[in-house]
Amino acid sequence: MDDLKGILTFVRAAETLSFVAAGEKLGVSASAVGKTIARLEQALGVRLLQRTTRRITLTDEGRHFYDSCHRALDDLERARALMAASAQKPRGRLRISLPAIGYRFLLPVLPAFAAQYPDVELDLDFNDRLVDVVEGGFDAVIRSGALADSRLVARRLGAFRFVLCAAPGYLARAGVPQAPVDLAQHACVRYRFPATGKLQSWILAADGAEPAGLRTALTCNNMEALREAVIGGLGIGYVPDFLVRDALAAGVLATVLDASVTASGQFSIVWPSSRLLSPKLRVFVDFACARLFSS
Repeated sequence: MDDLKGILTFVRAAETLSFVAAGEKLGVSASAVGKTIARLEQALGVRLLQRTTRRITLTDEGRHFYDSCHRALDDLERARALMAASAQKPRGRLRISLPAIGYRFLLPVLPAFAAQYPDVELDLDFNDRLVDVVEGGFDAVIRSGALADSRLVARRLGAFRFVLCAAPGYLARAGVPQAPVDLAQHACVRYRFPATGKLQSWILAADGAEPAGLRTALTCNNMEALREAVIGGLGIGYVPDFLVRDALAAGVLATVLDASVTASGQFSIVWPSSRLLSPKLRVFVDFACARLFSS
């Protein structure tokens, strides 16, 4: 503790270049500042400050020592702030952006979150376009795919897989494909990414390639619309499994070519690396990681 006291006293003196001003900041006398720094210099075996009757200046050694000590004290302050934040009660507005279909995996668990953290107000933005977490003013964003923005940190929420599915009525009318090559004879309902305008690839073959000759009957830039189109019998769709789990269980959709569909994805929750994890965001991140895609 004496070493830390001496370092803090030296840093304040180096910042102000005045024992009097440093003492005012620390609540001690100028004489006490001088004695503390003298003991620190004796322990280190180097002169940190040049003293005259009119002013003090940093030596070369003192300047290097100040730079290192300043960074260390900043780290200590961040650690202290983290501990203080962890003791605060989570409260306030929390802005979260997630894909439009995110309500299917998030909303079922939100009553439990609200019961546990009643003072946190969730502001949810369901948006298929790629939003900028920092510029958009979001506390966090739930995304699928790789994280490319170095300004963000992430925690993995869970994985999902893709399925090919169609309405039983469509399959009775058009036949059930027995191999990926058969899809060329079927109506395909395709998803178009809003951000890029590109069609989502149907990864079926063992080499990760899309089957040749897919016949697109309908494109949608919204997965919910695509789901309803497939349920309506307009063709075969390639969708995340959680999007159609209830429809499959109810028998209004059936999967095809299960052995050929091996593609998977994962969701992560990301937030700006420059921001301290607030209590409200920390509990939401922990809750989401524990409860989403847990089955």
